[in-house]
Amino acid sequence: MPDPDQPLDPEDAKILTLARVARQRAYAPHTGVTEGAAVRDTDGRTYAAGTVENADSRLTTSAVRAALAAAVSSGARAFEAVALVSEHSVLRGDDVAVIAEFGSTPVLVASLDGTLVQTLHVGADGEPT
Repeated sequence: MPDPDQPLDPEDAKILTLARVARQRAYAPHTGVTEGAAVRDTDGRTYAAGTVENADSRLTTSAVRAALAAAVSSGARAFEAVALVSEHSVLRGDDVAVIAEFGSTPVLVASLDGTLVQTLHVGADGEPT
């Protein structure tokens, strides 16, 4: 659990805000469950995305995977942080696997209002801690 007495790094606050705004643009007509995510690469560039749902759930793209895909498509190969805004405040296994592909990365998980709920560290071994 994050320490409420410890101020959030301004760059981390920025990607949490980006993730929160991206959630508002998510497309989830089938379940109504929307998420927003943002990533910051090692050059300080940020990318944000929302859930893109499909009637066939296997074809749904999570916000985390969409944000990482946008970053990688722009040339990013390493990340300083990932932020997820979700009503469930849970990082899914498939998102963990994609994050781990790029090495050890902290993941900021926040509630719908952008309040940090937990910080996980996804290692290259694919295990969140």
